[in-house]
Amino acid sequence: MTKEANTLNGGCLCGNVRYQIHGDPLFVSQCFCRDCQLATGTGHTTIVGVHCDNLTVEGTPTVFSSQGETGGAVHRHFCGTCGSRLYTSGDLPGPVRMIQAGSLNDPNAVSPTAAIYLKDRIHWDMVADDIDQHMDLGPAPV
Repeated sequence: MTKEANTLNGGCLCGNVRYQIHGDPLFVSQCFCRDCQLATGTGHTTIVGVHCDNLTVEGTPTVFSSQGETGGAVHRHFCGTCGSRLYTSGDLPGPVRMIQAGSLNDPNAVSPTAAIYLKDRIHWDMVADDIDQHMDLGPAPV
């Protein structure tokens, strides 16, 4: 997190959808669940958890909804023009939005502290030894 204004900025590849995160993230995690693998086309995704009140979105994302492993609704928000994934919302996270770290203007402004859903990890996708590791969702952020 950049400390100058406690704000992170990001958006899609074509620039039609932009966002700002105000304040510090609740968590930064690598998610290895099968849904994230299918949605990203790779072994995991890195997500930045923020309260919905701390997220401002300019432009209108397209939404794809499905049922998550827990049975609740999962809504993936992406640019309808270029297809860039931006964030996820749903029943389980409630007011928390999970921003795709790769969509930040500066993805190096955040660092994951946990890896979740390792039960679904693909054998060739690596996990850093210095972050918390959980076979499922793990504990709720403080």
